[in-house]
Amino acid sequence: MSHRPHRLYLSSDALVANWRALARLSGAAACGAAVKADGYGLGAREAVPRLLDAGCRDLFVATWAEARAIADLIAGRDATIAVLHGLREADLPLPDLPGVRPVLSTAAQVARWRMVAPGQVCDVMVDTGMNRLGVSEADVAGGLLDGLAIDTVMSHLACADEPGHALNEVQRARFAALAGRTGARRMSLANSAGIALGAGYHFDVTRPGLALYGGVPVAALASAICPVATIAAEVLQCRTVRAGETVGYNATWRAEADLPVAIVNLGYADGYRRALSSRGCAFAGDALLPVIGRVSMDLVALDARAATVREGDWVRFDDDLVHVAAASGVSQYELLTGLGDRFERVWS
Repeated sequence: MSHRPHRLYLSSDALVANWRALARLSGAAACGAAVKADGYGLGAREAVPRLLDAGCRDLFVATWAEARAIADLIAGRDATIAVLHGLREADLPLPDLPGVRPVLSTAAQVARWRMVAPGQVCDVMVDTGMNRLGVSEADVAGGLLDGLAIDTVMSHLACADEPGHALNEVQRARFAALAGRTGARRMSLANSAGIALGAGYHFDVTRPGLALYGGVPVAALASAICPVATIAAEVLQCRTVRAGETVGYNATWRAEADLPVAIVNLGYADGYRRALSSRGCAFAGDALLPVIGRVSMDLVALDARAATVREGDWVRFDDDLVHVAAASGVSQYELLTGLGDRFERVWS
């Protein structure tokens, strides 16, 4: 029996449904899954087997440490893990991780790979306009990748969550022009939002991340994506706050009338953002309980007028990431990846 006073309820059905929806929207392209940042904060070791069982075969992590943490899960499966940050000097000697390969993004990484793993398969990132990771188009034209055994050549869209942004088409065209110039078996450009840009962006493999876990980066995906994670926390104390009294640090919220208040075992140390002070909400059944006052490190106060709440009851918090992001000004990506280790993660 767990003694943790807050839980993260995680829906296997929603995770799988989201991946299948994104796979359908990817058309003829294979649909992979970004499971970096510990599965966007939800738990990669729990998410990966569910994704593999659903049919996903291409997994993407940021670092070799993240790859090592899940490498055993692909043993005996026709699946691979791509390490998006490539091959640093500090990553040598290479760990013995079958099915794991680097995504090379600099000339030094390419040289390093040729030295330590001659003839072995890798992936390559090409920068098409984001000016983040990636070798340049000039590097490709100059022969940097000649002779490399490349499974997938990738690039990354800078503005996919702005469907009308001109840079999307610029990057797509630049990436399409690489076809046949690298010897790669496959090409991959689209993240979650990129999938919604249409078939011209899908190429051979898509790489959704946020939308798998319940985030909605563009309105076009809203009807296809289900929430995966729901925070629930225990009420530690119920009290009556009198008219004129304040609640929480810095006395930022004042009661206009007497009201019942529930003090809940949750705070910004758990990833429930301080930006949700007097902006977030919880639910007791269907009754909405607004957050009042400052969210503190371990506690949050709720206006409990809409429901009868008692000490020891559990309330759940808003799981609509679009709504929570709008209320807090914090991106959906940060809301998910910031969920702390103190939660008991409960998969249904």
